[in-house]
Amino acid sequence: MTGTLIKSIAFTVATVLATMALAATIRNSSGGNGSEYTAVFSDATSLNKGDDIRMAGVKVGSVQEVGLDDDANAEITFTVTNTLDLQKGTTAVLKFRNVVGQRYIALEPPEKKGGGTLEAGHRFDLDETEPALDLTLLFNGFQPLLTALNPEDVNTLSGQIISVFQGDGASVDSLLASTGSLTTTLAEKDAVIGQLISSLSSVLNTVNDRSGQLDTTIVTLQQLVSGLASDRETIGSTLDGLGALSVSVAELLEQGRAPLKSSITALQALSSNLAAAGPTLDTFFTTLPTKLDAIGRIGSYGSWLNFYVCSIDGLIPAPEGYYGDVGVQGNSMRCVA
Repeated sequence: MTGTLIKSIAFTVATVLATMALAATIRNSSGGNGSEYTAVFSDATSLNKGDDIRMAGVKVGSVQEVGLDDDANAEITFTVTNTLDLQKGTTAVLKFRNVVGQRYIALEPPEKKGGGTLEAGHRFDLDETEPALDLTLLFNGFQPLLTALNPEDVNTLSGQIISVFQGDGASVDSLLASTGSLTTTLAEKDAVIGQLISSLSSVLNTVNDRSGQLDTTIVTLQQLVSGLASDRETIGSTLDGLGALSVSVAELLEQGRAPLKSSITALQALSSNLAAAGPTLDTFFTTLPTKLDAIGRIGSYGSWLNFYVCSIDGLIPAPEGYYGDVGVQGNSMRCVA
């Protein structure tokens, strides 16, 4: 029981402390006692009671009251923790906390220290304060760019722009580093860029020298396009006819597929027969020139052929059905030879 009681007490104490820390966070309180100061701004729109007072990004106090002075300037009363000594020359700058419009006051110490500390109750006049950046004017200038971005990119870009223009050192250093890297890269590519510009100049000069031909080409192309547009109905009907022709050719090939297949099969058989008759074909082609010479001599007298008949054989039917032999035998020496 004792152990359980101790654990319960410890849990209760931890819960109470966590709740108190959460409540302090919600109340936006810096905790502890603080010294009170006053700052005058020409514009303190959207700054409310309880907003942060920060130095180097750390919360050191909070706004206690927002009002107007006799000159209609915003008069802000705020407290700063007693553990912090403000140096003389410190300026109060009103900055945006986020793109929603929440603001805070940033206390920026002087560049040169050693001038002493400010007393509690010090009043920061207009020459010691800076109003917040006019986001409306800024984002109106970026409107063409922002319209091409999605909402998430707009929020990211807006936050970076605010940080840069409000003097966020890290953002400025990053921006300058990126700019320096870009300029260094461009400097290293100076020869390439110069060659590119020279080549581009040469191209432009060539185009300029042939401007007449270019004009003629453009006019001719325009006439061609206009002619095609005017003949679109004819071209459309031609395409329809081409489709019908394709169908007809497909049907023709379909019909001729079977005969073509049989012809290819027969060609295979013919090739086999020719291969088997190779010796006969060799003899034929060997004696063919001699035979062609003889045939040439026969037809050398004109558009006819001279033949010498050495013998004629035949059968003549008789009325009674007898077939008698009929024939002539030549006695010329050429026939004997």
